[in-house]
Order: sequence, then structure tokens, then C-alpha cells
Amino acid sequence: MEGKTLRRSFWQRILGIAATRAPRDPACWRYDRGIVTVDLEGALEIAAPGSSVRLEGKDLPVRVLVVHGEDRKFHALHNCCGHLGRRVDLVPGSDTLQCCSVGKSRYDFTGRVLNGPATRGLHVLPVEREGNTLRIRLPHE
Repeated sequence: MEGKTLRRSFWQRILGIAATRAPRDPACWRYDRGIVTVDLEGALEIAAPGSSVRLEGKDLPVRVLVVHGEDRKFHALHNCCGHLGRRVDLVPGSDTLQCCSVGKSRYDFTGRVLNGPATRGLHVLPVEREGNTLRIRLPHE
């Protein structure tokens, strides 16, 4: 899968428009005192392995990318590329993430830069699953 990339239009890349969507049901997650809680029954975007969703707004201090990996585990990362600070997206059919900009920096789920112009990796956020609930701990502000 190393050769796979996201197919984005020229203007989407120039403008840094991410492919990953926000949840259709904004009530499926909330943020309170450093913890993001996601109700998996409402977050249909990450129901299947190989899917992702981006969480933004609601007083969330950082953008968060939640990935349901092909490994069937949930991963969460600060959604901010180490090159230009734009969002990152899951590369379909792989266990890698790619920046939405023209630089196309790529990362693994540990946040490590695999290639591209990024000078720093992504910050991984701890995820705990209890039944149909994910809890993602944000770094101290």
C-alpha cells in the first residue's frame, strides 16, 4: 500500500481542503476538561475499519483526527501537519496518514514522518475504549 495516495484536485491541495469529514451527527461527541468523549453508535463515520472522522469546534482546543485502523484499533492524533499546519487524512486502504496540502507529507499512526517536507511528527493522543465509548485525552493546555 506504500504507493497509495489521496486523489485530490489541484485547488483542494492549494487551499488545504481535507478529505476527512466531520461527523454527520455533531451530538456523537463532546469535549469537557481535557477529555473528548465519542459515542461510537452515533459516529457512523468510524464504524468500519479503514475509516476516519475529524473533530473540530465545540471549544475543542486542537483539531483531532480519529481513525478506526485496519488493525481494528482506534487511533487519535492532533490533526495538524508538521509542515504547514494543515489537516491530515487517512490514506484509504493503508495504515498511513497524508497531509491535505501540496507537500503530501505522510505519517504512520505513531505520528512519525514517513516522507515529505514535514519537519515534525504528529502528536498522538491516548485513546481508551469502554464499550461503545471512546475517551481521548488531550494534552494539558
